[in-house]
Amino acid sequence: MDYINLPSTNSWTVENVVIPEILSDLKLHFRRSSISVGDGKIIANKCENTVDGQGGLVFPLFVDMHTHIDKGHIWPRSPNPDGTFEGALNTVFNDRTENWKAEDVHQRMNFALRCAYAHGTRAMRTHLDSASPQHRISWPVFCETREEWKNKIELQAVTILGIDMVDQSFLEIADTAKFSNGVLGCVTYPCPDLSDRIRTFLRIARDRQMAVDFHTDETKDASSNSLKEIALAVIETDFEYPVTVGHCCSLAQQDESEAEKTLDLVAEAGMNVVSLPMCNMYLQDRGTEATPRWRGVTLVHEMARKGINVSFASDNTRDPFYAYGDLDMVEVMRQATRICHLDHSTFPWFGSFNETPARVCGFQDMKLEPGYPADFVLFKGRNMNEFFSRPQMDRVVVRKGRQIDRKLPDYSELDHLMEV
Repeated sequence: MDYINLPSTNSWTVENVVIPEILSDLKLHFRRSSISVGDGKIIANKCENTVDGQGGLVFPLFVDMHTHIDKGHIWPRSPNPDGTFEGALNTVFNDRTENWKAEDVHQRMNFALRCAYAHGTRAMRTHLDSASPQHRISWPVFCETREEWKNKIELQAVTILGIDMVDQSFLEIADTAKFSNGVLGCVTYPCPDLSDRIRTFLRIARDRQMAVDFHTDETKDASSNSLKEIALAVIETDFEYPVTVGHCCSLAQQDESEAEKTLDLVAEAGMNVVSLPMCNMYLQDRGTEATPRWRGVTLVHEMARKGINVSFASDNTRDPFYAYGDLDMVEVMRQATRICHLDHSTFPWFGSFNETPARVCGFQDMKLEPGYPADFVLFKGRNMNEFFSRPQMDRVVVRKGRQIDRKLPDYSELDHLMEV
């Protein structure tokens, strides 16, 4: 049950709330204030209809910039047999081959978006498995879904397939993504001609004037450093479109001096990083009946000190790569804070869950200021300790000045898809 009920009128004020803001010196500050709403926008003047926010925190709606809603919620029919990365790859391949028809993908995408919407996400970038012939199914389904959700969640899609598949046949896939206003992406890992393949990939993206988004070094193998190769290629080719890299797990396993050199190159190249702490902790360093020795995440603090844009995101949801999750950015924020020790940092990490990913992806800007859409989330938690100590499932989500129904879809709605 929501902790407060807002007026159903077109104008109202919620008083006694706490608003986080990032100051000019990059310090996170919490300001006690009020928010007034009129005709779907935040306004400056106080309204007659008021409600007490009880000192709760107010956040802008969230941006989840690395998800996989095309493969979400397949766990009941295709669980990971051993929890490993290889187990995930093989299981997803088999499930995609057997089950990923248009209606299956569409229904699971829609289910995932209903969850994200209820939790307070306003924009999302999803990677779509695009190895031929799946691109001919998933991209049209995505475009249909994006149209259905255009007034609720701003959607963006990225191709995903192995770097070894970036050849002449990849051009059709790239054209499909370009036609769909998408982003070009692939998975990089050590191979003899990796440097040449990355440059070919960037050339294909440049020819189509497309941003790129890589899955990079999702392994504990310290010798895997395709992040460095990507940065070098971006610098040497003077690639002018936005570049994002996700995971970068092996960086944390490398010698400090080598990692420092790579980060300097990433900063010089102006690349953006997205960390996926829940999935990385789940998959990395997993062994049968063995306790993991590291957290699986990349060097986010070191990146922030070098001025590299760092965001956090959900990644996979109830599929072989991550068995859990619900596309809830509050859970991502809570777990990222614990796993990556964000809580005692002087860096304002709050922006890495909304403002930074929105800027990186080119989504609509959103602030808790007059003139902006009245899209925000009210929480009962009055400070960050209260906020992180409970799941905040009694939050109030406001869209265009209206309190939405936050009822989540029931898993049973997907039962007919799990009968294989």
